[in-house]
Order: sequence, then C-alpha cells, then structure tokens
Amino acid sequence: MTNSIEKVIPIIDIFAGPGGLGEGFASLKSRRGVPRFNIALSIEKEQFAHKTLTLRAFFRQFEDNSVPDEYYQYLRGEITGDKLFGRYPQEAEKAMSQTLRAELGVIDEKEVDSHIRSAIDGSFNWVLIGGPPCQAYSVIGRSRYSRIWREDPSKRDEDIRHYLYREYLRILAVHQPAVFILENVEGLLSSVVFNGKIADRIFQDLENPKKVTGSFVYIEGEKEYRLFSFTREPRVFNPLGEPEFLPKDFIIRCERYGIPQARHRVIILGIRSGINLKPELLEQQSNEINIEMVINDLPKIRSGISKGTDSNEAWLSIIRQLQCNGVLSDPIVSNNVKGEIINRISNLSDDLNRGDEAITMDKSPVPRALRGWLYDENLKGVVNHSSRGHMPSDLHRYFFSSCFASVNQFTPKLRDFPKALLPEHKNVVAGVDSPQFSDRFRVQLFGKPSTTITSHISKDGHYYIHPDPTQCRSLTVREAARLQTFPDNYYFVGPRTSQYQQVGNAVPPLLAYQLAEKVYKILRQVPG
Repeated sequence: MTNSIEKVIPIIDIFAGPGGLGEGFASLKSRRGVPRFNIALSIEKEQFAHKTLTLRAFFRQFEDNSVPDEYYQYLRGEITGDKLFGRYPQEAEKAMSQTLRAELGVIDEKEVDSHIRSAIDGSFNWVLIGGPPCQAYSVIGRSRYSRIWREDPSKRDEDIRHYLYREYLRILAVHQPAVFILENVEGLLSSVVFNGKIADRIFQDLENPKKVTGSFVYIEGEKEYRLFSFTREPRVFNPLGEPEFLPKDFIIRCERYGIPQARHRVIILGIRSGINLKPELLEQQSNEINIEMVINDLPKIRSGISKGTDSNEAWLSIIRQLQCNGVLSDPIVSNNVKGEIINRISNLSDDLNRGDEAITMDKSPVPRALRGWLYDENLKGVVNHSSRGHMPSDLHRYFFSSCFASVNQFTPKLRDFPKALLPEHKNVVAGVDSPQFSDRFRVQLFGKPSTTITSHISKDGHYYIHPDPTQCRSLTVREAARLQTFPDNYYFVGPRTSQYQQVGNAVPPLLAYQLAEKVYKILRQVPG
C-alpha cells in the first residue's frame, strides 16, 4: 500500500470535451515518473470528442518512453484504429472503460453514479473536474439567443445550458469529492437571469450542493465546500473563518501563466469542509510566450480554394490579382502596406501544398518555446495540420490583412480596408463607421500571444488569420492546438470541423498541469 506522498489520486472529468483539463492532471508525475493523478473516468456526449478521449486514455496506459510504435503508425495513417487496439487489447479495454459517452441530464443518474463509484473504487479523497457547456454564458452565445429570449422571455430562465451545472452539483452532493474544479467562460460572471446574476447563484450553490439538490439532510448555516481562487488570496475571511472573494477574483488570464494565448476563463477551486488547507497561488511568468514561438516551426502550407479549381497555380493567380484589382491604387492603403503587399507577392512559393492529417518528416518539428511539453521525437512529423479552403475574395482579404498587420503591428478594422475588399454584407457600413462590426477579420500577430481560441474557429477562419501573408490562410487544427498547449502527439479524431470545435472548447493542458500541482500539494496532506 502506497503512503500519502505516493498515492495516485482518482480524477472524474465531466463535460470533458477532448480532455484538456484531464491531460494536465494526468501529466503531473513524481520524480520517478509515477502519475500523481489517474483519469479514472471521463464523460463526454459528443461522438468525436469521446473518441479523442478514448485514444488519449489508450496512450496513457503506457509509461513514458514505452508508447508502442503502432500508436504513431496510427497517427500517421499507416494502420487503422481497430488494428492498433487489436494489438493491445488489454490497454484498449482499460481505455474504453475510462471513457463514457453520455449526455449528463439525459442519461439515467443511477448509471452515472455506478460508473463514478466503480472508477473511484472506494477512494474518499478524489477530484471532480470539468465545466458545463458554456454557450449560454458566453457573450457570443447570449447574443445568438437574445432574439429567442426577447420573443419568449421565459426561455432564458428555461435554457438548459444555464442549468447543466446542476448536474455538476448533483455529483458533488452524491459523491462528495475532496476537491473540485469548475471551469467556464468569463461571460459567466455577467450572465443574468431574471432574479439576478447567475454567477452569484452558482457560487452559493457550489458551497452547498446538498441544499440545492434537495434530497439530502442539510444543516442550515454550514458550508459543504469552501471556494478558492488560484490567482488571488481571499479579500477577507468572514467570522467563521471562511474565505470571501469577488466573482472577478476567479478569472485566470492564461497569457500570464505561460500559455501563448490571451484566454480568460473562470476557474473555481472547491475544497471539502473539514480539509482546513488552502491552495498556493499560481506563479505568474515574467515573459509572455507568443504565437511565433510555438507555430513557426510547423511546415508552411497554403490555403485551399473553396470555389473553383484548387491548385498551386490557381492559388498563386488569385493572390497576384491583388496587384490589379484596385487595392494598390486605393488612397486608404498606405505606401508601407502597398510595399509590403508587392514584396510578399514577389516572395510567394510555387511549391506549397495544403498539408494533411499526417505529414511525415525525417524529424518532428521543434517549437522555440514549450519544447519539453509539446515535442515528441517519435512522431516524426506533424498531425492535424491541413488547411481549409477559402473563397478567392476572402483570400484577398486575408493577404491584405496579414500584410497590414505585419506593417502596423495591429489587425485592420473594416475602416482600414480598401473599397475593393469590403465584404458584401448589409452591416458593412456599420462596421466601417462604428466599432460594432469592425473586426470581421483578425490576424493573429507575431510577437504576441494569440487571441482566445474558441469553437467559432470551426465555422470560418476570419478571426484566426495566420500572420504569415505568404501562406494566406487561417490557422490549422494543429496550430490552434499548439496555442492551447496540447502536445503534438495528442490526436484529435473526426472531421476537421469537429477537431476545431474540440480544440476551441478545451482548457489549455499546460494551465491544467499548474492547477494540478496546487491541488496535489493539498491532497498529499489529507489522510485516507
């Protein structure tokens, strides 16, 4: 029997997505390479995200440096998933037992509870991680549904996405983990239902999940969990010695903690009453990691053409048309930007391809930053690195935008676009004259962390334009995954749209690793 320092702590990951939070916890190991945490069960409803989770669970069945070559053969498309699992049936069976495809709130609660009990195997000190779907909390999501809510106000209170966190509460109430981590978008803090901000309700409910679920004996005045921030000490302690925070104290700005992305998320740490410990705070890093440091080593590829013939010759011809479609004669375009466009066009390569789901190379690409976290020499190439197609008119906008950004070190607004490149949308005038719709096209700038990678990247690439004009495209899945700090050997299963959604919905694993360090320092001191 292991002692308290060597114990491996079970993790239950719900609303798991492709497993970003779980990956961070699973990556924390002792000096001898023993995992500190075991992802005992991940629950996810989406088909391809679940397959991604299962594949990663299979990868974790092997110790460091002993992952079989067949895993990499599968990633490179040399063997099928069935053949991979067939060669390692015990590891495959274990991986499948650790992932459950189910929709919480729909699947029978007794079945969920049975899976959880089996996974934690009698452990009293385990960790629940995850977060409910965030569409109704995000600013974009609230905008999308505002029309529906205006027509029928009751639907805002009824929207199931507001209340899926109750499934999280129910699991807290029934199973009482020692620690939980709940993650959600920053928009959670401003989301409102008719009787107040939903954040206030969520914080109160997380302190007292039994009270909310209503099927347990609850002692008035007692708190079942104390809530903590990972980035700020309590502002005050109340007379009972319990920490008190403002909602904004739970926001983590990822770029301050070594993530090459300005991703701001609400992350709440809950510690079960009776565990009289508090977490250490995350350590801010003095230097930000920028986009160039983590994607510039990847193979250069061109975009595709979504309408018309897709070939290198056609692609080059489309971009060169910028020299004769009125862009270079428009007075709104500065001479510096015109010069950049001419220079970049003259340096276009005629042998770029569109990448692939697996690109085999003599050596794996090596990023300048986060090498120890991202790099895997056994991969011998790169996966999930294929470009999508764009309309010729958007290729012109992308090329202009990236040239503009290269010169000015900021992304252009619609008012900066020459007339020939303005989109034919009814709100373009509003975008030119006001800031409301002005940032339809956004370049990810070299020298800075990227903007937030969201699931919207699956719909179009307008907010995720590659900073290199000579590639003239949006970011690939692998580039987005690098910005999210997924290791290069983390393979996203499914069609490209689903891959983008998986990456955009995830928690950066490297951030989760830092959270795991703080959680482990608490639980190693807890007996049992």
